[in-house]
Amino acid sequence: MKAYEMFQEMKPETAVSVFQYLRDEQREVYSASLASLAANRKLRPVFIQRKPAPAQIEWMAKNIRLKGSNEIAEHVLQLWLMKAHQDMLTTFLDGLGIEHDGEGAAEDLPEDIDAKKLKTTVTKLLKDNDPEVVAVYLHTFQLQRSEGWPEITELIAATPELQLGEVKETPEPEAEEPATEEEE
Repeated sequence: MKAYEMFQEMKPETAVSVFQYLRDEQREVYSASLASLAANRKLRPVFIQRKPAPAQIEWMAKNIRLKGSNEIAEHVLQLWLMKAHQDMLTTFLDGLGIEHDGEGAAEDLPEDIDAKKLKTTVTKLLKDNDPEVVAVYLHTFQLQRSEGWPEITELIAATPELQLGEVKETPEPEAEEPATEEEE
């Protein structure tokens, strides 16, 4: 799943909270994101900056969902996760035995991930954090490799809490009544 698609699938309030956090805590990132999104739409940033803060955030949350905003969306998600959810990132990396800088950034990512450690770690993350944030993190982590990690892909597919957007429940097959055969 691409970054702009994550914004399409996440709850609107989560997307708003991403930009609200950036506006409150990471002003430079917020301003750069606003300018980049405005440039994508061929607008001058001042046009958006003149709006009240809630309208700016709403505009950004709407426009980052566009395909042309994928690179910006990926950057925004990475920064938001690394700054606002550092504990979750370090817990994940520690749980998998991946070396990191103590702030959630890892230089060398493994080729394979231990599925058992992954399940245990993600179960803990889901217990301690908002499941949608955990889902966004795992999907974002998958972007670090062109095909992601099959172990994470399988875990996401098997865990409804890790699937962004509305989970389509497969209807249970109705029990067929035994056919009565009339013998002559």
